Amino acid sequence: MAVKEPAASKAKGEPKAAMAFSFADTIGGYVKRYDRNADSFTLETSDGREFTVGLTDTTNALVVRNLGEPYADATGQMRDMLVPGRFLFTYGIFYPEGGGHVYDAKQLTFIGPHAHDFVFEKPDWWVKQIQQMGNFYYAVEFGDGDPNWREYRVGIDMTGNKVGNRQETDTISRLIYGLSSAYHMTGDDKFLKAAETGTEYLREHLRNNDTGEGLVYWYHAIEIDEPSEKKILASEFGDDYQAIPAYEQIYALVGPAQLYRITGDQRIKDDIDATVSLFDKYFYDPEYGGYWSHLDPISFDGKSDALSAPTNVLVRGNTIAAISKDPIPIDAGASPRS
Repeated sequence: MAVKEPAASKAKGEPKAAMAFSFADTIGGYVKRYDRNADSFTLETSDGREFTVGLTDTTNALVVRNLGEPYADATGQMRDMLVPGRFLFTYGIFYPEGGGHVYDAKQLTFIGPHAHDFVFEKPDWWVKQIQQMGNFYYAVEFGDGDPNWREYRVGIDMTGNKVGNRQETDTISRLIYGLSSAYHMTGDDKFLKAAETGTEYLREHLRNNDTGEGLVYWYHAIEIDEPSEKKILASEFGDDYQAIPAYEQIYALVGPAQLYRITGDQRIKDDIDATVSLFDKYFYDPEYGGYWSHLDPISFDGKSDALSAPTNVLVRGNTIAAISKDPIPIDAGASPRS
């Protein structure tokens, strides 16, 4: 593929240095024409750039498939599929040639079996995808039985085996969010049961409910050493080390809040309100009108000298947009469950 070189940025009279190396890249665009004699086609990107894409004896092609679906090979018919107006992705290599570049495709990815198909626009595409994802996470964490969150682990290796004895609030909460969303989209009761029991586990093991002050804060993690567990309040992540980050407290609510949309469980609403009270009392700075990104885990003070200056900042705007004193309403027509 011949590529127009950009204008030289060097001083007038200096020769333009041609790129003398090859590199791989992916291009997405619409087929304009296929030249059977040259065995190449012209691809136009959405911003109007044109690329000549060469095909070789080793170029292969496939059709996008959903999770759980078999590989859909299209190599044998890929040249017949290069009709004008068809959107596709090409992965290939740019080679330097004659002061410019040529581009040979290694793989073409068609978005559907027919010219103007976009398979992900099918009504059940995303439902099937989240079903597959939910099934995978459920099987890895809980097996074939009822969800037992004591067996949940943050770490999963490439073979699906659990690693370590740690449970972290943000990852549990995000999984609850995913399970709640999976139930919301598929109606599969096992996802709802897992989300409900997960929320109960989160509240029992990783929540501190200070009834005296009317606020809730969430632990960073627990380390399990049966029959006991070690609660860890201060974060152990990079820039957040030995502090209580605002975003971790927000993450603690995303899963239960999504479940609240389905069940209307008042206890979840109470936890949300009490966590907002934590922000109002400790993260909020009335002098400057913003929220501290971190708190000292001992004094709960955003101005503590124990917090490093690069780590702790005063932020405004969307800092706590993920939580609200008026949580997302329950879906219309839903039957709240306690």
